Amino acid sequence: MHDQPGALDRAVAHTLALCAIPSPSGFSAAAADYVERSLRSLGLAPLRGRKGSVLCGLGGTGRPLVLAAHVDTLGAVVRAVKPNGRLRYSKIGSYPDLNVVGETCRIHCRDGRSVTGTFQPVEASSHVNVRLKDLKPDEDSVEILVDETVASKAETLALGISPGDIVSIDARPLLTPSGYLKSRHLDDKAACGILLALAEEAAAGRLEPGRRVSLLFTAYEEVGHGGAVVPAGTEEFVSVDMGAVGEDLGCDERSVSICSKDSRGPYDWDVTTALVEAAGRAGCRYAVDVYPSYGSDADVALAAGHDLRHGLVGPGVYASHGYERTHREALGNTIALLAEYLKV
Repeated sequence: MHDQPGALDRAVAHTLALCAIPSPSGFSAAAADYVERSLRSLGLAPLRGRKGSVLCGLGGTGRPLVLAAHVDTLGAVVRAVKPNGRLRYSKIGSYPDLNVVGETCRIHCRDGRSVTGTFQPVEASSHVNVRLKDLKPDEDSVEILVDETVASKAETLALGISPGDIVSIDARPLLTPSGYLKSRHLDDKAACGILLALAEEAAAGRLEPGRRVSLLFTAYEEVGHGGAVVPAGTEEFVSVDMGAVGEDLGCDERSVSICSKDSRGPYDWDVTTALVEAAGRAGCRYAVDVYPSYGSDADVALAAGHDLRHGLVGPGVYASHGYERTHREALGNTIALLAEYLKV
């Protein structure tokens, strides 16, 4: 926040801590636990939904607004154990297989054990496999090598690994001296950090909402139904998610992005206009953009039949659904925009 740097520092700290917690869709309880503990430590009273979401009121009266971020991330499940003991995988969420080649991971077994591994091309030694240069990564040409001495299906199964086990991709969170945050899963751990920082501002009395505000941390956004459950009476739903950075887009890694349309259609004109006006009043570095390949929890809320206005904002994130990067300034600009928006 421009005038409250402490909020930005806390948002960054929460982001880095959350990125380090494995939470693919369907396996996000530990990240939700972190969010719930953080909110309770402020004297707030979060509620846990049956799907694993966390809902928490920030106060205020009238015109109920929900700000939503998601704790779940991309990942995979074990599809099969190969005869040689290596693993076939099936993706959780949408990402090009190229984005996981060479990435380390952890296989979470149902008995509570976990085993580390690495996504590698089949026959990954370039001094042997001259066809690697022509590789088109997909779930058939990329596999997971388990970091244990196994050479057969039986030996891998004996480790406790079996089809259906969750695979989390190691995040490798890092804050550079120049202020860049690099990590997998900034989508959407950065927005969760931002909302937790806003909760701290509200709990300390430094932010007084001009309307009834609730924070919603959803658990299944990456697979398309996180925002389907919305608190009764909600009039407005704003997703706080990553801002897209790329060709033809005005957003960069230091800006807050306001999305006017994504792949599912336009966001509410009045909500988007109010967000733009709030960004202007707060002196934010911002851009209004159209995302050609994107969907949000706010879209899902409408598709589920909820009658509400919707919007989408978030810090600019480069290399989405890969090893992502943003900057402290983007988080600060997003906090400043939302703090101003909540006052009205």
